[in-house]
Amino acid sequence: MTAVLVRAAAFVAIIIMGYLLKRAGFFQAKDFYLFSRIVIKITLPAAIVSNFSKITMERSLLAMCVIGILCNFITIGTGYITNISRSGDSKAFAMLNMSGYNIGTFTMPFVQSFLSPVGFAATSLFDAGNSVMCTGLTYSLASMAAGGEDKPSFNKVVKKLFSSVPFDSYVVMTILGLLNIKLPGIIINFADTAGAANAFLALLMLGIGFEIRMDKEKIKKIIQILGLRYTIAIAMAVGFYFFAPFSLEIRQTLAIVTLGPVAGISPAFTAELKGDIEMASAINSLSIIISIVAITASLLLLL
Repeated sequence: MTAVLVRAAAFVAIIIMGYLLKRAGFFQAKDFYLFSRIVIKITLPAAIVSNFSKITMERSLLAMCVIGILCNFITIGTGYITNISRSGDSKAFAMLNMSGYNIGTFTMPFVQSFLSPVGFAATSLFDAGNSVMCTGLTYSLASMAAGGEDKPSFNKVVKKLFSSVPFDSYVVMTILGLLNIKLPGIIINFADTAGAANAFLALLMLGIGFEIRMDKEKIKKIIQILGLRYTIAIAMAVGFYFFAPFSLEIRQTLAIVTLGPVAGISPAFTAELKGDIEMASAINSLSIIISIVAITASLLLLL
């Protein structure tokens, strides 16, 4: 228990350090995008290669992709249904900002540090399904709910998916694992070294990007959205841990992953639909705080 708390405290300290360094002028808000490119295009793919190379891929793990998609549909559907009597814009806002999982830059550092490579692989495959939704399908559904003309396009979703380096890494390493093909040692050593930096850089990046600006009139809606989001998340975590037909390690992983924060891309898609960016950003930042507490608590209970 002490080890979990100490490491979780270190994670929080890194996020706080990034935020304080930004406030002190050491980092600028625009530096978030530089760190984001490094994490998404270099260290996270390296961590994926490193961890996948340490496991024997089992076909049953592919179910994680489907679960990632279904978990998104549940939160999207809840956002729509709870706003069924409101305007299309309200439905779209809730659908975007109640759904998705920020796995690559938030949950992965926890999984990378506390779980085995099998847990990391399960998280990666969950994120592959999650990515199908977050990279375009959720936005298309929200646009339709808002009354826009955008319709889900298979070609657009596929193009966005395969332009994502982490997603490409998931696909390649999954195929290699299923075919039992091993990468050369020099590539694995490079991936081990670069991937080891992923947790620190991802958490520092979160601190740099962290910002909360809230209008008091909007607090009620923010509480409603986050309350529903985490009620569903807790129900999913409990359901997966106690009832899912998987090994204990996979059930622990699913319980932790479903407690992650809202997808980091949600504010950007909210802006695309001319929604309330300030409120979307506040929801996103607050979900990080809640998820730190929730995941730390789950690690104490489950490990």
